[in-house]
Amino acid sequence: QVQLAESGGGSVQAGGSLRLSCVASGYPYSLSCMGWFRQAPGNEREGVAIFNRNIDTQYADSVKGRFTVSTSDANTGPAANVLYLEMNNLNSEDTGMYYCAASIWGGSACRLNGNMDYWGKGTQVTISS
Repeated sequence: QVQLAESGGGSVQAGGSLRLSCVASGYPYSLSCMGWFRQAPGNEREGVAIFNRNIDTQYADSVKGRFTVSTSDANTGPAANVLYLEMNNLNSEDTGMYYCAASIWGGSACRLNGNMDYWGKGTQVTISS
């Protein structure tokens, strides 16, 4: 069973930066699709950034130019299953619970609005103005 563990959330002022990390365990190969999602109180969960291994990265329009998704230097095997989200120039609309998610299926199935097989418990990000 794949398990995902997020870290790096916290409280910062608007304009600040945070770096989230996600470590996946329990899968002996590199996961084809990993991503970050977030949910603010009263809102539906939304896709923030997707890492479609060896294919592309995708970002929500609201975070383009401010957020960067990346993985570890390893590209194969379980060592590759570490996902980062560098978040800069944060604003109050970025406040929410951030979840790491993953799927063994990449390619066209790996999308911001696609289905993910595994989810972490989330890390809270709070931006104060």
